Amino acid sequence: MNVPLTDDDTTVNKLTALILTLLLLPLAALAALDAAGRPNVLVILVDDLGYGDVHGNNPQRGKISTPHLDRLASQGMRFTDAHSSSGVCSPSRYALLTGRYHWRSRLQQGIVGVWERPLIAPERLTIADLAKQHGYRTACVGKWHLGWDWGISAEQRKHFEGFGGQAGGGATNVVTTATDAHRLTWREVFSRPLGGGPLAAGFDTYFGTDVPNWPPYCFIENSRTVGIPSELLPSRFLKRNPPLASLPGPALEDWKFDAILPALAGRACDTIRRWAERKERFLLYLPLTAPHEPVAVNSPWKGKSGLNAYADFVMETDALVGQVLDALEQCGAAEHTLVVFTSDNGKAPYTGAAELETMGHFASGPLRGYKGSVYEGGHRVPFLVRWPGVVNPGRVCGQLVHQADIMATLADILGSKLPDNAGEDSFSLLPLLTGGDQPVREQAVSCGANGVPGLRQGSWKLILAPAAKAGPRVQLYNLATDLGETNNLAPAETARVTAMQTLMERLITDGRSTPGTPQRNDVEVRRFPLRPNPQSPP
Repeated sequence: MNVPLTDDDTTVNKLTALILTLLLLPLAALAALDAAGRPNVLVILVDDLGYGDVHGNNPQRGKISTPHLDRLASQGMRFTDAHSSSGVCSPSRYALLTGRYHWRSRLQQGIVGVWERPLIAPERLTIADLAKQHGYRTACVGKWHLGWDWGISAEQRKHFEGFGGQAGGGATNVVTTATDAHRLTWREVFSRPLGGGPLAAGFDTYFGTDVPNWPPYCFIENSRTVGIPSELLPSRFLKRNPPLASLPGPALEDWKFDAILPALAGRACDTIRRWAERKERFLLYLPLTAPHEPVAVNSPWKGKSGLNAYADFVMETDALVGQVLDALEQCGAAEHTLVVFTSDNGKAPYTGAAELETMGHFASGPLRGYKGSVYEGGHRVPFLVRWPGVVNPGRVCGQLVHQADIMATLADILGSKLPDNAGEDSFSLLPLLTGGDQPVREQAVSCGANGVPGLRQGSWKLILAPAAKAGPRVQLYNLATDLGETNNLAPAETARVTAMQTLMERLITDGRSTPGTPQRNDVEVRRFPLRPNPQSPP
């Protein structure tokens, strides 16, 4: 007699499969892992780099040279089915640092807004917290964009708004010059320590710009601005960048966009050298601001690609990654460092994507969509891992993985068991890194900027929204045969659609996608597909 499996049976089967996978790993790989011990960890997260912008991912339709990233891939492992939590920035950063889907938090769509409060709750475990528990030094260098306690009162807020909302925003009666009242308020706010940033999320030190195209236009070191912004950033600097992405606001008098990337590279390399000299084990999270706008290319790279400014900026970003990897080599830390390289989402369509396609460069490679999209081009991202002595050079892995998996992978490496209320959506990649090629996760969720979820189950992908106003309310694609998501199979696969919708509901109500005690989401999670509004016209 056939007895249907219960959820408990399914959980036991998953755990049994994982144990068998670990037991069946090549003995040489296990020995190498034991010999490697606990590595330093370098996580490089670039901003808006498309899957196909890395030449090794897209050799036929990629025209941008990325020699340092290609070298990193050849020295380690390249994943071809890796995903961010969203097609936009803040939610992906949240999931990477916490091992938890962003839609379990208040961020149901979009990004953390300008002057907004922190997204990561103080009690939420991050990869930095986990590393510190095991004696690691931790640092964040680069773009944060997860909110701060800015300390702006309701009365002071008027001096942080009213600048037109967007660069060249078309509004009238807007403030175009900072007044003495503005400067006084800015000095009051920026003379105090900021709370709720990287230091509150487990990092010993921080240096960077919170969002390169949003105020305040200055560096922040630890919990203080480097200098006191006293001017309104000249609109001519913003009009050179996409108007939907750049916001006017308080700036240092001589702020220059093209100085950001070199400053981040210098600080990252100095941090690595200092820790290596002291023989301190470290975790460095390096969320770079490029090739996100402002597309501020430094002189040596202008025109280097022969394509456009964005392509030049990708090459400059690639060179910066090479510079940081060289710093690891020069101080003798490379052989003992696990390097993870990835991007927060796909390439933005508004930084020359159409122009690049006419030149033969397709930043999403074979994928549909760009940044912001629930389609693969929005969230299938470059993902490279190098770990000398453990990860065999030149490997390519086609298994489904997610940036949230960094948390469980780190815990596995450190021999640490995550508590039930941490890393709820994180699966360890260690079996793949050490030579295995069996799935480590059966499902994953990645969303569009509007919050629409795309649920993966094996090669199947369910999008809980219609492709157009007319037609089925959901979309179903088999990525094994239709990577470009062109053939909606939902009308023909109604049973599969129902089963996957049931799975998505369970992932929501359980508060986790990994085995363990059910957890609470921070808010009532928004359900899709959205019900039609009866008040709206047909």
